[in-house]
Amino acid sequence: MQAESWAKRLSWSILVVAAGLILLGWLGITRYEDLVGDISNRPTRQLVWAAVAAVALLVSLVPSYRAVGRWSHILYILALLGLVAVYFFEPVNHARRWIHLGPVNCQPSEFAKVAYILAMARFLMYRTSHRRFIGLLLPFALTLAPMFLIVREPDLGTALVFVPVFFALLFAAGARWRDLLGLALIGLMFLPALWHEMSLTQRSRVKAVVVQAGPNDKPTDRTYQLQQAKQMLALGGVRGSWLSGQTVEDPVAYRLPEARTDFIFCVLGERFGLWGLGLVLAAYGLLVWRGAVIASTTREPFGRLLVIGVIAMFSVEVLINTGMNVGLLPITGLSLPLVSYGGSGLVAHALMLGLVLNVGLRPGYEMANEPFRYVRGEDGG
Repeated sequence: MQAESWAKRLSWSILVVAAGLILLGWLGITRYEDLVGDISNRPTRQLVWAAVAAVALLVSLVPSYRAVGRWSHILYILALLGLVAVYFFEPVNHARRWIHLGPVNCQPSEFAKVAYILAMARFLMYRTSHRRFIGLLLPFALTLAPMFLIVREPDLGTALVFVPVFFALLFAAGARWRDLLGLALIGLMFLPALWHEMSLTQRSRVKAVVVQAGPNDKPTDRTYQLQQAKQMLALGGVRGSWLSGQTVEDPVAYRLPEARTDFIFCVLGERFGLWGLGLVLAAYGLLVWRGAVIASTTREPFGRLLVIGVIAMFSVEVLINTGMNVGLLPITGLSLPLVSYGGSGLVAHALMLGLVLNVGLRPGYEMANEPFRYVRGEDGG
């Protein structure tokens, strides 16, 4: 692909918005360090991971996405092996979610999201078996395998994001509404079993949403994190401390567990207020919209499904994270894409966006009943 054509086809708006979200996340991490008087090197480490993520995104643009798709089954198997490997390392906070490689901790569940989307898009691109109910069983098994391993870590929040992505991909691939509804009803039948398997902490988080404590109620172990999150948002108000210049002197008011990761949305609310949070949500909306445009203009099934899987993953993660930050959903420990602190999540989401841009660069494949057939001169890969 010529440089002029590459620059013309590249969705620069996705790159600009992604860079803006990463910058906002870094500002939020830095802000919380100042609020609690922490002098750790997390902001610096996040900048390093941002550079790694940028390189990963650029590298993901080089090969044709269809060339990457040929390795999807291998990547999926490697992702499952990574999810098994965490059990051979020491747990952190009673959870086995990381592979410790010297000073670097890798979270395989984040990269499993990328491998899963690739594998599902590849599996569904030319098949018609999923248009019958019995044909949904194999895609369901492909989804259940990583979910089961992630739940056992335990990480219920990350495991649950696979479910709506699964349904989005099946619907986009042509599955019938009644079959998807039947599958959803079967899933609902397992909710009592899921509740039984949930830990006491996970159950308490669900109860904290149903019966929420008031602002004057004494915090308990079950309600403390949610109350602190709401207080952080309230301190920001409409304009935020950045514009109003008002900051509470009591540092205890800003004590919020996992503020740099799961609750970075609240920190941004304190700093930039309601208007700033609206800007964050608008940025995610723009990412999803641009991804939808790329999907609608892509004539090749694998690329279209790949983009749909990515935008579905982003949408679900943003909805769950922001929902739990404001008390509309149970706290699940799910980070905010591109914004929360953490290297694995940042690199994995950069790879997802890189694949979306990759499809946008090569939209000329022709839909056909045989793989790897394309319109002459429009491949560019």
